[in-house]
Amino acid sequence: MKIATFNVNGVNGRLSVLLHWLAEAEPDVVCLQELKAPDEKFPAAALEAAGYGAIWHGQKSWNGVAILARGADPIETRRGLPGDRDDTHSRYIEAAVNGVLVGCLYLPNGNPAPGPKFDYKLRWFDRLLAHAESLLATGAPIVLAGDYNVMPTDLDVYAPERWRDDALFRPEVRDAYQRLLAQGWTDALRTLHPGERIYTFWDYFRNRWPRDAGLRIDHLLLSPVLAPRLRAGGVDREVRGMEKASDHAPTWIALGPEPRRRRPAREG
Repeated sequence: MKIATFNVNGVNGRLSVLLHWLAEAEPDVVCLQELKAPDEKFPAAALEAAGYGAIWHGQKSWNGVAILARGADPIETRRGLPGDRDDTHSRYIEAAVNGVLVGCLYLPNGNPAPGPKFDYKLRWFDRLLAHAESLLATGAPIVLAGDYNVMPTDLDVYAPERWRDDALFRPEVRDAYQRLLAQGWTDALRTLHPGERIYTFWDYFRNRWPRDAGLRIDHLLLSPVLAPRLRAGGVDREVRGMEKASDHAPTWIALGPEPRRRRPAREG
């Protein structure tokens, strides 16, 4: 089972890139962020023609998340992160797909920091921590995938010294991410590549893509029951180099089959 996360930075403007990648990579499940489209403008028909069922939570001009499933329809289990009824941002959607519960998230950027946007980011992170803990309590196979807008360590940013005061790298944010892992979640890509500099985002400015001046901010976290099934993972960097590309590249993992349960021995 191949699961990917991809901040498309405008699903309609980058639709040709998305469809090309889907045809080439053939992921089974895809979490999309930054749709930048209201619900009625989501390209469901084009994705269906490409072989993908979808659920989505759109928002005009900003935010927006979706879950795609190849040859299947995701079964929606939650729309919106619990904990704040006044939060109108479309940043979280959750569905069951082929026996796995998938949470797709787009965590706030938080800049400038300090300030109201950074405070909102920390509050959103606290809500995510609470919801993630409740999900773990179910014992289900779960993946929380998306754009976390967090570089967890110095290894996840091309020039750490330049980012110390940025909302994606401040100690409060990295601490929140570590508290998430401490609940029992596995950072899939870092587990597979513990000492490598792997980036998932390259800004459009200052020639950062050609210079490989990137950040790792797109993550897939696995629940304890799902982590042993992790087999492979990576970043489809070539997508970032395409015409009309997003500033993110698709990030993916491959899971092995669920272990068979041993049958109890028969009494003779």
